[in-house]
Amino acid sequence: MFPRLLAGVLLGSAALLPASPAFGQSAAAPSFQAADVHVSAPTMSPGAGVRPGAIRNGVYEVGNATMLDLIRIAYRIEADKILGGPNWLEVDRFDVSAKVPAGMTDFEAARPLLQTLLADRFKLVVRRDTQQLNGWVLSEVKPGSPMMLRAQSAGVAPSCQGQPDPPNVKAVCRSQSMIGFLNILNQVATSYVNGPITNATSLTGQWDFDLTFTQNKAQLAEAGAKGISLFDALEKQLGLKLEQKTIPAEMFTVVSVNRAPTANAANIATILPPPPSPEFEVAELKPSDPASTAPPRAQILPTGQINAVGVPLRDMLNLAWGFNSNEAIAGPKWIETKKFDIVGRAFSGVNAQFIDDQFLRLALRKLLVERFQIKFHFEDRPVSAYTLEAGTVKMTKADPAARTRCYAGVPVGARDPRQAIPSRGGLLTCENATMAYFAERLRAAAGGYIQMPIGDATGLQGGWNFTLNWSAINLFPGGVNGIGGRGVGDGPAAAELAAPNGAITLPEAVESQLGLRLRMGKRSLPVLVIDSISETPSAN
Repeated sequence: MFPRLLAGVLLGSAALLPASPAFGQSAAAPSFQAADVHVSAPTMSPGAGVRPGAIRNGVYEVGNATMLDLIRIAYRIEADKILGGPNWLEVDRFDVSAKVPAGMTDFEAARPLLQTLLADRFKLVVRRDTQQLNGWVLSEVKPGSPMMLRAQSAGVAPSCQGQPDPPNVKAVCRSQSMIGFLNILNQVATSYVNGPITNATSLTGQWDFDLTFTQNKAQLAEAGAKGISLFDALEKQLGLKLEQKTIPAEMFTVVSVNRAPTANAANIATILPPPPSPEFEVAELKPSDPASTAPPRAQILPTGQINAVGVPLRDMLNLAWGFNSNEAIAGPKWIETKKFDIVGRAFSGVNAQFIDDQFLRLALRKLLVERFQIKFHFEDRPVSAYTLEAGTVKMTKADPAARTRCYAGVPVGARDPRQAIPSRGGLLTCENATMAYFAERLRAAAGGYIQMPIGDATGLQGGWNFTLNWSAINLFPGGVNGIGGRGVGDGPAAAELAAPNGAITLPEAVESQLGLRLRMGKRSLPVLVIDSISETPSAN
């Protein structure tokens, strides 16, 4: 299914001038009036990426952004066209809050300010060159005549949310830039394209549009008249075309950048107005109809609305805290069986601009804590979790100076294994990745296989290069119980032969392709422990 992706734009500070030589930012460059720049706090959500930003209440905000994110947003360029830089460029994450000049509300207008910030606070220096690239290019069928609607709501966080539309999937995108849209296509269109996509449209700013297509190219024949390829969908629904061609592409090379930003002003907290507290403006929470046989459903929309029917309280708590394991919460048994309905709306006025994914999660958390009078604390307890162990290693040692990164693609010039065996849709290529970094990224990429953090017990030092290709867990009888009911990871890698379509479980792929082992067992990890909770929510 099309993942729910929120792709945004960031600010920071970078230096750049036309061609080969590298330059620093000039003294006259436009700048923020004040800025708070700091390392992002750890997040409980696996694989959490950059949080979409916006200029809200005179403050430009972006969160959980790598330096690569900051550069691509500041210069409106695809990530794959940013070369060089230190090995931490895609690892360390930062939050940026900055006061913009009066009247500024447009991200595009703020990009030069972010460039200045990156140069001033991180001493970033980049060099710009042009290269001829052969690859996938997105352009307009009729330049200057887009079929999309220009976004009307200033400050609304960019988003693309998937909705099932069998045999297709419908992407509902709002306030989305073309660069943000390309980042999404690079993740969800892998059965159609085998490399990064370059933006050759003339479309700037943010756009609202819907896109419906058959996500898996191999299912087009089976879908019949209802199926539609990505290429046809882009042309017929958005007036865009995606094709392979050679074009001149602007490339950025990171010449130098500091890992730590310079210190914030001592009074920065008094200069930047605080955002409103995350909460629902209107919310109705009640027990579900016990006679209903409808399946549970829950929907949180980028507009700030929440609609949940017949959802167990534990699932609501998991959503509020960003957990994906029932073992992450210790509480009374009834939270697993008692179901509730929620209809709510966050801010509808000027404060609606502050609504994003994190805001809604925190608002739901506050609602549940208050209405069920929850008292809780965190403590380490033994839970079921995977541990990564070393076997006969089949990975390649990496250049320690290379960038550390993992991405859902293959190295330049390599053949995408998903095209040969479509049943193996999971793909992760890692470069100069430590085993601890790999364990973190694998948890985010592996869907329903992994619910808790993976422990690193390999003993392997330094960075490694490798590509891992596996099948979605729902392709196997018994789901998490693996092929033929066998426990996932309990059998030899050769068990992949039991799947006639070439499907292979994640643990089997890790062992056969990397020479590592994923072992399930009990490990001590932080758990949210409910000390007290009311079985009946307070009145609406």
